[in-house]
Amino acid sequence: MVIGGRGAKARRLAGQMLLPLLLLPLATLAQTPKPDRDYLLIGAPTAEQAPIRACPPEVLERLGDGILIPAPAGGWSGAPQAVDVFNVFAGEVMISHGDRQICGNMQDARTRDSRFRAGIGMVMVPKPGDMEPIRVAWEKPLKARFIPTLQLGAPSPVQQVDTMRLLVRTACIAIAIALALSALMGFLTTRDRDFLVYTLATALLVVWQAVLSGLSGYPEPWLPVGSLASWWMVSASALGIGVMGWVSWRLCGGLQTWPRSRPWVRRLAQLLMVLALVTPLLPWAGLAWVAATLDHAFTLVCVLALVAGIASLRRGDYQAVDGIAAVAPLLLMALADIAGSRELVRFRVEAVQLSVTWFLMMYAYGLNRRLGNLRQQRDEMRQLADTDALTGLPNRRAGLRQLERHMLRARKDGLPLSIGFLDIDLFKQINDRFGHEVGDAVLVSVANALLAAVRDRDDVIRMGGEEFLVLLPGTRAEVALPRLEQLREKIARQAADLHHDGLVVTVSIGLAEMLAQGDDLTALLRRADNAMYQAKRGGRDRVVTAGDDAAALSATPGDGG
Repeated sequence: MVIGGRGAKARRLAGQMLLPLLLLPLATLAQTPKPDRDYLLIGAPTAEQAPIRACPPEVLERLGDGILIPAPAGGWSGAPQAVDVFNVFAGEVMISHGDRQICGNMQDARTRDSRFRAGIGMVMVPKPGDMEPIRVAWEKPLKARFIPTLQLGAPSPVQQVDTMRLLVRTACIAIAIALALSALMGFLTTRDRDFLVYTLATALLVVWQAVLSGLSGYPEPWLPVGSLASWWMVSASALGIGVMGWVSWRLCGGLQTWPRSRPWVRRLAQLLMVLALVTPLLPWAGLAWVAATLDHAFTLVCVLALVAGIASLRRGDYQAVDGIAAVAPLLLMALADIAGSRELVRFRVEAVQLSVTWFLMMYAYGLNRRLGNLRQQRDEMRQLADTDALTGLPNRRAGLRQLERHMLRARKDGLPLSIGFLDIDLFKQINDRFGHEVGDAVLVSVANALLAAVRDRDDVIRMGGEEFLVLLPGTRAEVALPRLEQLREKIARQAADLHHDGLVVTVSIGLAEMLAQGDDLTALLRRADNAMYQAKRGGRDRVVTAGDDAAALSATPGDGG
């Protein structure tokens, strides 16, 4: 009753604390004046000029590559023309026609036309019949195959493609951030280090994607990339390949198939991390060599992970399917790059981001499945720890927890609770005469009879040896008594089903009902146990209610044996 009183007091206190918090928003709304207009104006007039998009001489000097887009036969039509340049991973892009000239940088959205967010673009209106070409120039790419993609056309469709690219890039980063936060919650819940590693790896890949896609400069720079975008990308690529290689090898079952590979994979990851740290110190030529080497390393990692996955499948480890599915898009992208696919050149950033996002999703799936397996193993271990191996009944520890739950519920709801403490009579003699196998069969037979008499199998407990406990929630002693009598008789009849001549199985049962006041778990068990010993002293094979005379309540006299 003390527990119940404390709970009620705590609920009243919580209600008193929450009531003002619930009423405060209502009071605030009541005091807020109603708007006298049906619109909301945000912001104020500004004197700030639009970003200067002209190209300074030092920028023009660095623009080593470019193209002239000639006018069509007969000259420009006079309709607006849009030019959008994608997949420029570092440096400035210049677009000019006539007296208009702009420069833009993917790492700073403030330098670009606000109508183009995934690329650097410009809209111009050449005069009808004008033959002057459109000039586009950019800095020399770091890698030969990482070349810009230019789109020319009417402003609306060009801008729609630009918006589509922006949505894909933003969605990939948003999904990665959501996965990282989910893994962080998993780490805080389980303290499993793998979730923390996943969070850090995903955060790294988010930074890499942001630099690759130019979102590190949108809507204004939030990473100190500046003119060092190439160095940032190579450094992040080295870290990303190291992390993804280690994860792919694990997901594909490489560590289980070839246990000796663990130190080599770890050393490769460490080497890539060191390379990422020294990348900012490299000159341009060295940076280009490292970038090309990382491409080959990435392809090799994907191939080795695929081989490990196939080998794991052949030895029956079907969880390697997760790893194969994770690296498959990455491997296809690497093969398409080697084959010089035009579509990959056109949508390189989107392809890389989608492949990495898929990899992170499969990595998260593998982690969650691993967590599910750990939980299943934990539940199985807990079940084994709480279950009697012979009879399948809850053991003493689990049974006492169940009894305590029933007692708390009975006090809270004001319901009765009775228990029956049962002991098999002369069980030692059964073991000595018929053997322990027969003794075990008797225990299983008694357990089955008890289970058939209750609704919840958790209400029958093997307390140890030949002692059992039957919980009868919601039942008073006078109602429980005939039920236990029927159970005692059923156990005696079931002995014939064991087919051993001369085998007699009887039980002595002590019945006790929880008292309304001052009865705890120990006291209740003690009264039931004392009643059971009264049944033993009264001749066995009988039910005795706690506090009553054994001879008076015995329905069937014992044989005294």
